Amino acid sequence: MSTNDHAAPDLTSPTGDAHGALAPDPRRWKALGVIAIAQLMIVLDSSIVNIALPSAQRALHISTVNRQWVVTAYTLAFGGLLLLGGRIADYMGRKKMFIVGLIGFGTASALGGLAPNADMLFGARALQGAFGALMAPAALSILSVTFTDAKERATAFGVYGAIAGGGAAIGLVLGGVLTEYASWRWTLLVNTPIAVVAAFSALRLVSESRAEGDRHYDLPGAATVTAGLVALVYGFTLADTHGWSSTSTLGSLAAAIVLLAAFVTIELRTSHPLLPMRVFLDRNRGGSFLGSFLAGIGLFGMFLFLTYYLQGTLGYSALKAGFAFLPFSGTVIVAAVLASKALPRFGPRPLMTFGFLAAALGTAWLTTIGVHSSFASHVLPAEIVMSAGLGFAFVSLTATALVGVADHDAGVASALVNTTQQVGGSLGTALLNTIAASATTSYLAVHARSTVATATGLVHGYTTAFVYAAGFLGVATIASALLVRASREHVAAVDAAMVPA
Repeated sequence: MSTNDHAAPDLTSPTGDAHGALAPDPRRWKALGVIAIAQLMIVLDSSIVNIALPSAQRALHISTVNRQWVVTAYTLAFGGLLLLGGRIADYMGRKKMFIVGLIGFGTASALGGLAPNADMLFGARALQGAFGALMAPAALSILSVTFTDAKERATAFGVYGAIAGGGAAIGLVLGGVLTEYASWRWTLLVNTPIAVVAAFSALRLVSESRAEGDRHYDLPGAATVTAGLVALVYGFTLADTHGWSSTSTLGSLAAAIVLLAAFVTIELRTSHPLLPMRVFLDRNRGGSFLGSFLAGIGLFGMFLFLTYYLQGTLGYSALKAGFAFLPFSGTVIVAAVLASKALPRFGPRPLMTFGFLAAALGTAWLTTIGVHSSFASHVLPAEIVMSAGLGFAFVSLTATALVGVADHDAGVASALVNTTQQVGGSLGTALLNTIAASATTSYLAVHARSTVATATGLVHGYTTAFVYAAGFLGVATIASALLVRASREHVAAVDAAMVPA
């Protein structure tokens, strides 16, 4: 994906003059509205289904082991295909692929909402992720070429970033409303009419643009990295049902290692890599991407298990559970604003290290929950501490991801922040779900079966998962302190327009 280099508008459109210079597109603010709607859909679907998951699990008889695929199928396809989606949009035409992504996303949402069984729901969620991976980078590139004035572009990216930050809260509340008063199916079906309206609006309001130059796609790289990640997630899932030492588990994990090693080999040798290793191996950027990956594990794990705790243990309705996450999302936004003001003064390393440390402590706080814990005394303080930390960490790592990057790699570096977080969320959800299920099974094996023991065993599984999630965030804290060396001057040199959130 490229958002700042080789991006040339279609000079046959009204926005280009006879010399190829860009004049402001008179439809640019309306186009921003369309793109904002698309981005909101993508963000919503990372959170809206979490609230509906317990209801969907009961309706489609999804096992505890397999329930994570409702989340993982989406995030894995989205994260695994995001870089390829950006390349396709750049070369095939951003408007065209944006519209294709919208229509595909709406169709996949309808299939998921009407799914008669778990397998169809998992497949539909994967399709949503694939079309989202086409739509999201196209939207960012369209913003970059549509808003040619630096101040207007900063405003546009500010709107985009606000939706990215606040969309999760809207998704959790909307998921609760739809599940409570309609059906869990409407958490997916609601996307279809929105996608259709957005696609028709894009036809009228968005101008076409595409990248120039040699148009090659790294299909072998895309295939091996996606297959490798799927094998890794599947191996984690098999570990719960078959054990870590079983042939099937070890075979899946071995296949994952081979496929991911093949991906690295391909990227080092191909002339048109999907992921240039020079982008990833820089010390500062490596620390940023590692932090984003580990943050994804902690964040997605928190959403999954806290949702089940609130609804299954504390007896919250889907709507009440959705509102219970509002403090988390609100604190993330406030912390991100404060971090953006502190970043030029302190630089990224202290803010990122502090942020991940606070996130780790907040997650560790969640290990104190019990069957009869109070939301106000146990869950709410942990939410606020964790979300404040992630707000500081996200701003710092996003800025650091672009420090020292060459112009032609800026798009890939930007996309990697999203990709690593989504992949971390996919792998973390699978691994932590397996850990939680195993902990619950072990607890019940040594305690007499009863309603109280079952409830306690489930909470024991959740808190065990939170221990591991806090550990991953602790590793992110150490990595930030040791790897990130960028100064505030380095960050100040990054074009602010290149940082979407």
